Amino acid sequence: MIHLSERAGHKVREMLQDEEHPEKQYLRVGVTGGGCSGFTYSLGFDENKTEKDMELERHGIRVLVDQDSEKLIRGLEIDYKESMMGGGFTIHNPNAIVTCGCGTSFKTATDEGTPEKC
Repeated sequence: MIHLSERAGHKVREMLQDEEHPEKQYLRVGVTGGGCSGFTYSLGFDENKTEKDMELERHGIRVLVDQDSEKLIRGLEIDYKESMMGGGFTIHNPNAIVTCGCGTSFKTATDEGTPEKC
């Protein structure tokens, strides 16, 4: 359902060590409404798992995805890339038919309306 590259997994584990209780943390991956194209990715740590969450394990990291987000990000690929300008996570969503130029929002074939400009 969600693919986390080895590089991304390594970076997430590194970032987890900065959290107060890393053993209690999940990596929450999802989407929220908004952004130029309709949806924005959300990626962060969370200690709270709900009954609407699906739990996965990728590279030793516990990952949560809520049911509403799952259909929009099925097949999502998360990687981490370093460059001379710094590093950051990259996201490839096979469900996205429109991606904003800023790379943080997207639209799927089932969304209504047209995207706005960034």
